[in-house]
Amino acid sequence: MSITGQPAAETENTALSFRRYKEGDATYRDNHDKIFSASWSHKCPTYIQSTPPCQGSCPSGEDIRGYLNIVRGIEKPPMGPDGKPTMPWQEYAWRRLTQANPLPAVMGRVCPAPCESGCNRNEVEDHVGINSVEHFLGEYAIANNLQFVKPEHSTGKKVAVIGSGPAGLSCAYQLALKGHEVTIFDDHELLGGMMRYGIPGFRTPRHVLDAEIQRILDLGVKTRTNCRVGRDVSMEELRRDFDAIFLGLGAQAGRALPVPDAQDLPNVVTATSFLRAFNDGRLQHVGKRVVVVGGGDTSIDVATVARRLGHIEHAHPTDFEGAIAGRLAQDVAEASAKQGAEVTLTSLFPIDKMQANRHEIEQALAEGIHIRGGLVPVGVVKNAEGRATALRVAQCEAKIVGGKLDVKILEGTEEDIPGDLFVSAIGQAIDLSGLEVFDNGKGGISADRNYQVVGQPGVFAGGDALRPHLLTTAVGHGAIAADGIDRFLAGEEAAKRPKIDVHAFDLMRKLAEKGIAIEPAHEPLRGTDGSKVAVHNYDNRSDRYVIPHEDLFLGHFMYTARNKRKVVTLDKESALGNFEERLEALTEAEAIAEAKRCMSCGLCFECDNCVVYCPQTAVKRVPKKEATTGRYVYTDYDRCIGCHICHDVCPTGYIQMGLGE
Repeated sequence: MSITGQPAAETENTALSFRRYKEGDATYRDNHDKIFSASWSHKCPTYIQSTPPCQGSCPSGEDIRGYLNIVRGIEKPPMGPDGKPTMPWQEYAWRRLTQANPLPAVMGRVCPAPCESGCNRNEVEDHVGINSVEHFLGEYAIANNLQFVKPEHSTGKKVAVIGSGPAGLSCAYQLALKGHEVTIFDDHELLGGMMRYGIPGFRTPRHVLDAEIQRILDLGVKTRTNCRVGRDVSMEELRRDFDAIFLGLGAQAGRALPVPDAQDLPNVVTATSFLRAFNDGRLQHVGKRVVVVGGGDTSIDVATVARRLGHIEHAHPTDFEGAIAGRLAQDVAEASAKQGAEVTLTSLFPIDKMQANRHEIEQALAEGIHIRGGLVPVGVVKNAEGRATALRVAQCEAKIVGGKLDVKILEGTEEDIPGDLFVSAIGQAIDLSGLEVFDNGKGGISADRNYQVVGQPGVFAGGDALRPHLLTTAVGHGAIAADGIDRFLAGEEAAKRPKIDVHAFDLMRKLAEKGIAIEPAHEPLRGTDGSKVAVHNYDNRSDRYVIPHEDLFLGHFMYTARNKRKVVTLDKESALGNFEERLEALTEAEAIAEAKRCMSCGLCFECDNCVVYCPQTAVKRVPKKEATTGRYVYTDYDRCIGCHICHDVCPTGYIQMGLGE
């Protein structure tokens, strides 16, 4: 905010700050009569750990604040008997991150980062580059060959995981850590699901994907590839040979263009078929003019791949169709001069309201892809040979009403967009052939909050099989399902999931790392502030409370520009045939600087404001031998008068006023 209380201009050089009052505001809001009696208050400081909105917005529930605090140097790795750290801080941060997500190098590249949209720092100037720090840590782990720690004991239980996409890999990873024997079944030759067959290699480099998958397999996870459950092996066999089953089928069947006769035309295909053919190496070129219907990230992927592939001068028109249909195309691409395809992408929504990541839209426009918003397909134009020659569209007004899409077609606005290949990127469908028993009647699978399939004890599901969403959503599903499977195998009742289902900072673990023991509590319980039976005046509300920016002291934070990853932006000419990665990881110094921009919402980051500003010297630092992250200060209640100053100057909202009510 500017000093007037209004949003400041969005320029890199504008020094932004926060003020509680707007210029000219003469109203003084006095709360003394509500909380004070004479010079004291019945309210005193209490230390409340809350979930920051970045974690609350992360579908995989990563402890984002935790690993950022490690990167910035606030939380230190545990010390060994020799007084030295047991591991580098980079490894400690990576291990904290991978408690929730075993694929940080992949997700750090392709996740649209809803955590950044939820970041409270947006109220100061710009969000923290969480995704870029995750990318850095993932790259460090691969470069230094970091491995997961195998469990010491085996449970003797066996679990079948169907599908090797993000949901299946996440579930297999978590189950293996719990000591269960896991076998992944996949109908492809290689593991990875949509990360391999649905996203181009210039967004998920294959050596990166392979490294992160291999790290999971090294935990002892077994695989059976080129094996489709329901065809090559039956569900009855899996039920007989395994103690539990996880369905991570994904949604790898594309949705056809919703216009009459489109499904019968050889040059009208789905986005999933197009991308799978490209990632398999079967799609060498496309037609001169490609029309993509969509508006989400998948449609951008299709458009950018088409732009890079280009067309060949004298190709038979069925070459690329044969590749997409699964037959090997005649390899004439190398013998002919490739030229850039003319790619048009249509969307129901205007460009500024498209669902695709804003950065990807800008990159696509820079590469010469023509994006047209506010258009709905209404038909196809065919020639005498039975091939589509144009997509008929009409202008429309689209909006979401009650969670459903409402499209109003503007009559008399029809036009034809000519093309050689037409790709439908309007969504995905689940292929339940051979597994119809799990069909909920709507082409999907229904599960409870623990992701156990309704009416199917011992069978769990996650990812796009439940509802198509982000890759990181599937990672979160897999982890929660693994918890449910673990309880099922132990013969325990399903646990009630917390309201806010994330991996939270664990103060008890930090105390244990430092060798500080919490003693058992015994009667009488009065006067526990001087005992070791609890962490006095501390409460962890991470399972039920996301702290908003209104609870922070934003005036503590000065304008600090975000450390942005370098992105190689291609133009119409340089994009052709360029399948190199465009996104570069932050350097170590940049990653540390970016982590320091984190406001550590809901947890102390050791700024000393409360100690410095307390007029009664009632807030003091915890002795160094007893201090740890989250327990940096304490309150001497013999001195505290409840003046609220420590609460007012706490940047993170960790100090709340309570006690004595």
